[in-house]
Amino acid sequence: MFHSTRWRIAISYTVLILLAMTGLAAYLSGLARQAHLADLQAQLTAEARLVGDALAARLADREPGEAFDAQARYYADLVGARVTIIGADGIVLGESDRKRSDDRLQMDNHLYRPEVQQALAAGQGSSVRFSDTAGYRMMYAAIPVEVGGQVIGFARVALPLRQVEASVARLQWAILSAAFLAVGGAALLALLIAERTARPVRQLTEVVQRMAEGDLDARLLPVTRDEIGTLTRAFNQMAERLRSMVYALVEERSRLSGVLDTMADGVVITDGEGRVRLINPAAARILGTEEGPALDRPFAQVVRDYRIIGLWQRCCERNEEQVEPVEIGRRGPFLQVIVTPLGKAGAQAALVVLQDLTQVRRLETVRRDFLSNISHELRTPLASLKALVDTLRDGALDDPPAARRFLDRMEAEVDALVQMVRELLELSRIESGQVPLRLAPVAVADLVLPPVERLRPQAERAGLQLTVDLPSDLPLALADTERAQQVITNLVHNAIKFTPPGGQVVVRASLVTRQGDTVTRGQGEGMSPLVSLSPCLLVSVEDTGVGIASDDLPRIFERFYKADRARAGEGTGLGLAIAKHIVEAHGGRIWAESPSTMLRTGVEGRGSTFYFSLPLAEK
Repeated sequence: MFHSTRWRIAISYTVLILLAMTGLAAYLSGLARQAHLADLQAQLTAEARLVGDALAARLADREPGEAFDAQARYYADLVGARVTIIGADGIVLGESDRKRSDDRLQMDNHLYRPEVQQALAAGQGSSVRFSDTAGYRMMYAAIPVEVGGQVIGFARVALPLRQVEASVARLQWAILSAAFLAVGGAALLALLIAERTARPVRQLTEVVQRMAEGDLDARLLPVTRDEIGTLTRAFNQMAERLRSMVYALVEERSRLSGVLDTMADGVVITDGEGRVRLINPAAARILGTEEGPALDRPFAQVVRDYRIIGLWQRCCERNEEQVEPVEIGRRGPFLQVIVTPLGKAGAQAALVVLQDLTQVRRLETVRRDFLSNISHELRTPLASLKALVDTLRDGALDDPPAARRFLDRMEAEVDALVQMVRELLELSRIESGQVPLRLAPVAVADLVLPPVERLRPQAERAGLQLTVDLPSDLPLALADTERAQQVITNLVHNAIKFTPPGGQVVVRASLVTRQGDTVTRGQGEGMSPLVSLSPCLLVSVEDTGVGIASDDLPRIFERFYKADRARAGEGTGLGLAIAKHIVEAHGGRIWAESPSTMLRTGVEGRGSTFYFSLPLAEK
């Protein structure tokens, strides 16, 4: 109850009014009592004077006591009070109280009663005291009775004080009743005023709570022109500005969140205590964690890389930006880590940017290897041509058989260079889309069998078994026949070239029927999924050759890249690159897998398998 403004105001006002009315009632009761006693005293004095005047002649004659008793009773009945007639010497001459008049002669001398003494001194007297004669408190009023300027006696009128108190009590009760009625009315009025005062505050509180819960459109209509109305209008203005600011912040946060969620660079923000306050999806992916669990955790627990942690600590200690390349793991991402201090947010507050340069580094490696490979590929025939030219210049021209042999060798080297240039130009045209594909429905057998039959003599000379496994119910593929045959030719030629005598090369085709089907190795160990495909035709070339090391698998489709450096002189190193771009131009995918993880130890015969997919022709 006391937590409510309405009740605090109402109870405070009620208590204040109650105290004020209680004090006022007490004061008025006392004042009324004094006024009533004063009036009663004046009345008794007047009645005593009336009795004295009426009995002056009798007192002068000094009639017998019984006569004065009768007179006292007579006047007592008239004034409704006790009447006592006292002689000048203080002896009681008459008493209206019958019980007292019987032993009047035994009564004490009244000359020294306070009221008699006052009357003797001042012409009238009164007192309130306990009456030994009556046995209770009474109010007395006495006057001297004079004849010829000489006091011949005293007339005294008295009333029991309990009658006076009863009269005063009735007056006080009337005053207190009026006071309580006034307090009750004032309490109701205070409650109404408090409710009227607290209602706008309560409504304003409800609106504030709604805004705190997210309802920024909540408003309160001002209905008065007082301070509450002014406060309501000021609150509405504040709420409008707050809504504008919140919407602006939300919009800005949405833009920032959109940028952070879509940017390729990882962003991590730590607070003054070194805990992660923000991490975007790219940073979570790079660090191998999730956004939700990473928040509010220590930076070191989220990153788990001592080099990044050390870079962050140096930035916090020196309050300077730190930049350093970091490679996570042996084959993990290559990062450019930039740590910038956020000094105003705390000692350990920092912005950590993780730039994933893995692709850039890979492209740089590819570019460097490409230059190295093409230089190597060109150096061998050029050096051979140079040697042959020098040999002819040194006199071999004079030996026709030798000269003819050297010219044949030179022609072979030039043919190799021409073939290399032709393949480079073809690869460049395929990449740029300048070679249009003539797509048409074609049977898989028409794509696979012609290149296999052309290469079968070569396989037989190498002592290999070349087989084809084509189901009869395969649907038609949508492909450029010449280009698709070129892909199969390159793959089968490579399989023959890198398979030792006695080995086997198998060309297969199958149908992938469902969206998201995965292709796995069908024999041997390590049956892990390779890639997810949509419905398509899948062609594979499997051999039992030397296999491909796991480090070389991601790069075998690069230009001039050769996994087996010892056989670098065989081929141009462009066949797989051309095959990749032809398959991708068809909308398919090409990849390789090899279980030959023991290649470094010299174990051969585990083989490799090349896969590529072609789209299905519409029925």
